[in-house]
Amino acid sequence: MPQPRRTGTAGQASPRGLLRFFLRMPILLYRLRLGWLLDRRFLLLTHTGRKSGASHSAVLEILRYDQASHCCYIASGWGKKSQWYQNVLREPRVRYTVGVRQHAGIAEPLGLARAEQELRHYGDRHPAAIRKLTKFMIGEEFDGSDSQFGRLADQVPVLQLAPVADNGDGP
Repeated sequence: MPQPRRTGTAGQASPRGLLRFFLRMPILLYRLRLGWLLDRRFLLLTHTGRKSGASHSAVLEILRYDQASHCCYIASGWGKKSQWYQNVLREPRVRYTVGVRQHAGIAEPLGLARAEQELRHYGDRHPAAIRKLTKFMIGEEFDGSDSQFGRLADQVPVLQLAPVADNGDGP
C-alpha cells in the first residue's frame, strides 16, 4: 500500500536560504546575552556536528521546562532529518541555555508514548500554538484526537534535555 504523502515540516528537508537566516536570528540574542528576552519558551542548544566535530547552535521552542530539575522537553519540527537532531543522536552531550542560565546536559529521545504525552501537555498550555504547529509540522488541521497526537509524536521527535555535572567534555 502506498505511503500517504507527507506535508508539513516533518516531511520536508531542513530550511534553506532566507527562511534559515530568519530562523537562526534568535541565536544572536543569546550571543548578545539577551536570551532572557525569550523567557522559558525557547532555548539555545549547542551540540557537536556528527561529521565535522564542530560546535553548532540552534534556538528551539521548549515544549515544557521543569524549573526544579532544569529538564527541558523539545521537539524537532523538521522531523528526524533535522541536522541538530541527527547530531544529538550521535553525540548526546550538549549545552543548553534557558534565559541566561547555561547547563551541560544529555539529550535523550523519548519513546512515542512519552512524546505524545509531552505534546499533549504543550497543547493544554498553548492551545492556539498547538493548532498552528500541527498544521505547520504535519500539514493537518488540529482536531485534538488521539490518532492525531499519535501521528504528531511519530513524525515529530521529542527529546528530554537533562542537566549533568559539567566535566568539560561536552560542546
